[in-house]
Amino acid sequence: MWGERLIARLAVCTAVTLFALALGRDKLDAWVEATVLPPLVAETSPEVLARDGTLLRAYTVSDGRWRLHTTLGEVDPRYVDMLLAYEDKRFRTHPGVDWRATLRAVGQAVWNGKVISGGSTLSMQVARILEDGSTGQWQGKIRQVRLALAMERRLGKDAILELYLNRAPFGGNLEGVRAASLAYFGKEPRRLTPAEAALLVALPQSPERRRPDRANDAATAARGRVLDRMVGKGLLTAPEAGAALRDPVPARRRDFPALAPHLSDHLLAQNPIGTRHPTTIDKRLQQALEPLAAQTAREIGETISVAVVVADHQTGEILGTVGSAGYLDDSRAGWVDMTRAFRSPGSALKPLVYGLAFDQGLAHPETLIEDRPMAFGSYAPQNFDNHYRGTIRLSEALRQSLNIPVVQLTEALTPERLLAHMRRAGMEPKLPQGRPGLAVALGGLGVTLTDLTQLYAAIARGGESIALSAAQSPHRAPARRVLSPEAAWQVTHILAQLTPPPRASHGPMAWKTGTSYGHRDAWAVGYDARHVVGVWIGRADGTPVPGAFGAGIAGPLLFASFDRLKDTREAFSPPPPSVLLVSNGELPQPLRHFASRSAALSTTAPGAPKLAYPPDGAELETGGALVVKLRDGRPPFTLLANGAPLATGLRAREAQFDWSAPGYLQLTVIDASGATARSSIRVLD
Repeated sequence: MWGERLIARLAVCTAVTLFALALGRDKLDAWVEATVLPPLVAETSPEVLARDGTLLRAYTVSDGRWRLHTTLGEVDPRYVDMLLAYEDKRFRTHPGVDWRATLRAVGQAVWNGKVISGGSTLSMQVARILEDGSTGQWQGKIRQVRLALAMERRLGKDAILELYLNRAPFGGNLEGVRAASLAYFGKEPRRLTPAEAALLVALPQSPERRRPDRANDAATAARGRVLDRMVGKGLLTAPEAGAALRDPVPARRRDFPALAPHLSDHLLAQNPIGTRHPTTIDKRLQQALEPLAAQTAREIGETISVAVVVADHQTGEILGTVGSAGYLDDSRAGWVDMTRAFRSPGSALKPLVYGLAFDQGLAHPETLIEDRPMAFGSYAPQNFDNHYRGTIRLSEALRQSLNIPVVQLTEALTPERLLAHMRRAGMEPKLPQGRPGLAVALGGLGVTLTDLTQLYAAIARGGESIALSAAQSPHRAPARRVLSPEAAWQVTHILAQLTPPPRASHGPMAWKTGTSYGHRDAWAVGYDARHVVGVWIGRADGTPVPGAFGAGIAGPLLFASFDRLKDTREAFSPPPPSVLLVSNGELPQPLRHFASRSAALSTTAPGAPKLAYPPDGAELETGGALVVKLRDGRPPFTLLANGAPLATGLRAREAQFDWSAPGYLQLTVIDASGATARSSIRVLD
């Protein structure tokens, strides 16, 4: 005696067949043409992609499902062949309904007293999925027939197949073959083993009762039936099917990729309607940096956070970014992206101050400067170790990161000039209320790790700015001159002579550390001829980390991050021809010992020298010759071009020099008393 379920299914099949026959051909065509299709486009999971197109992170759709978009070309062809052979062998030839299969299913059921096979096509299954319809009611089956016929006419076979690949249920909150492949096998469905393909064919028939993570035996049995059928269809040999049967069915779901979570959240917030967000992130590097940051944080303390930025300073591409030591670690406030947080940079801005001093003709790396207790009005800075070195070369003062010398240079440059060049590098410093003071040179302002890394990228590029970005093909701001190539090389040459931390790898790298007031932030930034790496360590809430120094904890992480990037570091370029490589005794007299601001910048004092020609802001076509005319001041004069001596011991007030290089040129004249004048001009092609 037949059961109620069998009778119901027979009734549905018979009703569908009789209904179609009753309509007749013309009426059937009109009925199909009048069909209103349901929405074909469904919300898909937003994806953040690495530079090679692989998945960094994905998000569920609004109803909590994983539904990752895929195309027919992104799925293993063998899986598609197995799917069609098992579910709908005449898919490529029938019009959406396989009438032969439907009549055969009815006949088999009548003859055998039970359902032997179904008549539902893939097109009808897609119709049911799109409308979330029932398979057991004859009204629902007729609706599926109508939609299947209409979709076949309007969409075509491949489009219908792609709808199935994206919308078929695979158990739980998994929809589509790509989400299932990532969840069960941890891989894209581009290349599947026979065992994997067979499981993915079997699951949509009964996704909840065959979920591998909850009903592994049922999933294994269903997969076996698919493999047996594939042997009969000639798609697999018996040995291939036997080997596939021995592969265990996954007993648990894998986590979806969740790399670069802070960057991913940022990109999604910028473009919430986008489905795919391509980046420049190197996935292999990102996979190495995140555990390195987490390990470093664990070794320092329970509430410590770590941030890292790695970039190619020649292209501006960010290759790796770690916003915290643990995105889900509440004890470290891991949700806070410390690559974008404003923190005090400590001594990390000193290389820019020295570079500007070289550029402005105020000093040379061999210039002597006093490192003694000094007061600048009410401001009396101290060295970090409260020791003073007396008279010292500027190059050594930068390597030792002394505070008194850099404040003297900043006073001569003015804090406003320092801030202006930070902005030229693309930085957006956060200033305390009121006029910026000399403390900005020692970290008395807020910067982000990304911005600070971008500043060092400009120095690494010979003084030319570049915007760092993890977005592919971003709109970049035009490059701006931050330092001259000569000053940038001098800074790099000084920083490249710093001793690496103990047990750190050696090789060409210019680097600098910084520690903010109260040990709240530890920094290290370094670069070679191609890449730049920035590191920050501290607490996300800004509380102190006693005993934390940039050199002690951030420096080792900087070198370890560089090691994850590549095995060897690229050597720096030789100095530009115009760099003055001499000892202190060979420098022009005014550059041998740094003078105070009142002497060095007394351009308005009576009798101070003036550059009568070319005037400041002039644009000249030199024709290979540059004429300079001086007025006032006491000879002999020293004339500098972009910080390098153009003439020394000059007594005449008019001179001509060979000069054909186009671009911006800063002329500086220093008279016998140390008074100066400057003129910034542009030499045209």
